[in-house]
Amino acid sequence: MRRTAPGKQRKRQAGRRWRAGLAVAAILAAGPMLAACGSAATADSIAITLYSGQHVQTTDSLVSAFEKATGITVNVRSDDEDTLADQIVAEGNRSPADVFFTENSQALEFLQEKGLLAAVAPSTLAETPARYDSPQGDWLGVSARVSVLIYNPSLISKSQLPATVLQMANPKYRGKLALAAGETDFQPVVTSVARTYGQATALSWLAGLKANAAGHMLPDNETLADEVNRGQAAFGLLNQYYWYRLRAEVGTAGTHSQIAFFAPHDPGYVVDISGAAVLKSSKQQAAAEKFLAFLASKQGQEIIGHSISFEYPIASGVTTVQPETPFDQLQPNSITIPELSDGSTAVALLRKAGLL
Repeated sequence: MRRTAPGKQRKRQAGRRWRAGLAVAAILAAGPMLAACGSAATADSIAITLYSGQHVQTTDSLVSAFEKATGITVNVRSDDEDTLADQIVAEGNRSPADVFFTENSQALEFLQEKGLLAAVAPSTLAETPARYDSPQGDWLGVSARVSVLIYNPSLISKSQLPATVLQMANPKYRGKLALAAGETDFQPVVTSVARTYGQATALSWLAGLKANAAGHMLPDNETLADEVNRGQAAFGLLNQYYWYRLRAEVGTAGTHSQIAFFAPHDPGYVVDISGAAVLKSSKQQAAAEKFLAFLASKQGQEIIGHSISFEYPIASGVTTVQPETPFDQLQPNSITIPELSDGSTAVALLRKAGLL
């Protein structure tokens, strides 16, 4: 196995709570276009298989709208994206997967390095800013998320939070930090730290995080958000949408936590890309490409932008309508897709630090 990222099963189970709301959001967002596409639902029972490491709520809403718009059936197999990537490699040309949909770019880069991905149509890639797509043109950027600090003001004030990612390892935060180191979402931050400061500094930083988070080493980001919100830990690091989903679930009265950004361009301030690719081994290349085109289309992006998945749409000029910091106002580190690579450096460091 290439990597280990425990806790995703809970993420998929948690996602089921959102299905009803997202189904409604998808229908509302896609309604006018679906009516116009009604005559297209004559695909003669074409079916594709989607290996999805994305959140269930995001996948369900997009798949539902795509099936209604095209008549193409999508059979979804959900699991941790790294597990699915390893499975695709093991299956080789016999893989039943037509499309691979991920939370993070690293799993796609891993398959790209193995030569298992088909080229994406230039017209589809054109819908997304080039910096968010595969540099080789064999996977498509779909949505984005950004790393933030979640904190409980009753335990730590905003001014007391670390301003930089390296400050998280300061011993003054011992017993206050919550960490979900096994989440694949954490790997881009580790990679960013290693690219900026070197692997020795990154390893020392991870050792500091491990010491500070003793007693609050958690299986996933949902648990992290919940523990900070309930005052079981003072603060933690996760992607922004976990907090917005928490607030949507428990309501304003039940939200006792807040979020904050690191200093602009800090290595801990990372935008990561969710993406999708067609497998070279797919027997339904045309239908699979249609699914990628749908993800990048205005219709698909508006489903993301209007949904309660709280990810940022990044294609077709669509922006989120959710009450988040606008994507174009973020000031993240400038690390690129090639620099984030396949995540193997981050995984090696996490294992060496005893965090995996």
